[in-house]
Amino acid sequence: MNQFTSNLAPLMEEMLAFKEALGYARSTYESRLRDLDRFCRTHFPEESLLKKEMVLKWIEKRPHESVQNLKIRGQMIRGWGQYLNSMGIEAYIFPERFVGHAETFTPYVFSDAELKALFNAADRVASDPGDPGKSIVIPVIFRLIYTCGLRLHEGRELKRQNVNLETGEILITKAKRHKERIVVLSDDMRNLCRIYETRRNMIFPGSEYFFPRADGRAYSHRQLRREFVLCWIRANPDKAPNTLPRVRVYDLRYRFASAILNKWLDEKKNLSAMLPYLRAYMGHEKISSTAYYIHLLPENLVKSSGIDWAGFQGLIPEVDVWPE
Repeated sequence: MNQFTSNLAPLMEEMLAFKEALGYARSTYESRLRDLDRFCRTHFPEESLLKKEMVLKWIEKRPHESVQNLKIRGQMIRGWGQYLNSMGIEAYIFPERFVGHAETFTPYVFSDAELKALFNAADRVASDPGDPGKSIVIPVIFRLIYTCGLRLHEGRELKRQNVNLETGEILITKAKRHKERIVVLSDDMRNLCRIYETRRNMIFPGSEYFFPRADGRAYSHRQLRREFVLCWIRANPDKAPNTLPRVRVYDLRYRFASAILNKWLDEKKNLSAMLPYLRAYMGHEKISSTAYYIHLLPENLVKSSGIDWAGFQGLIPEVDVWPE
């Protein structure tokens, strides 16, 4: 069934098919296009092309909307107009100078003490009637994301059939650009997963996902982000929540990468030679995405002698609006 119902629905479906053919995940664009589809159906039900008046109406600030979200909507409608033009379809392109660039997010690199406090807080998460497995899922999924350097969706959408606790291998199939890869659990993480699996099977014996909700489906991004922030607050009981650094589950992946780089530096290994290994393990398409993590290293290491840091500068990109 076609999920889009406005007169621009065929163009939206064609764009999604085009992006999927290039290896992008459909979900990256789908929710924004659904919002635009509802907008077109409500305000311009007879229009079948992206006209100037539609775009100007679309970028009007909504009640209680943040400036950042307004920028993202502006960038989205501009990008769609550019796509339509490239396909030979008439469309108004919103000027870039009015859109600006979305605010980038600086990763927060947890210290060892902060990680310990965070995971201790995760261990204290309690289940509730609507989510009876939460107390066993949260402590394990956050540790797994950290110790394997996973993206959030790779952890939450992990299927049971792709986890081999005999060998300690995990097959990641929901990777960016649909590229599969294998990551290997540490002995400690494998033992923790075995204990978790036994407890999970008592509650959800037939679940498809390794980390299921009560309804058998995977946890949503929103649920895990909320639990992560709550754990962070509980890990810092002596500080007011509004004074704490802003953190995301994704920061665990950044912390993993910086820890690996630090380990290699301690071992006097050549980072230029080692980066491709980290790139493959983390599922990066480009070596520049992996080189970005060098920015997260302490300043004293960046200035260390014997390391060609200048040679990395051309590889390191700006942070994307939507991280990998």
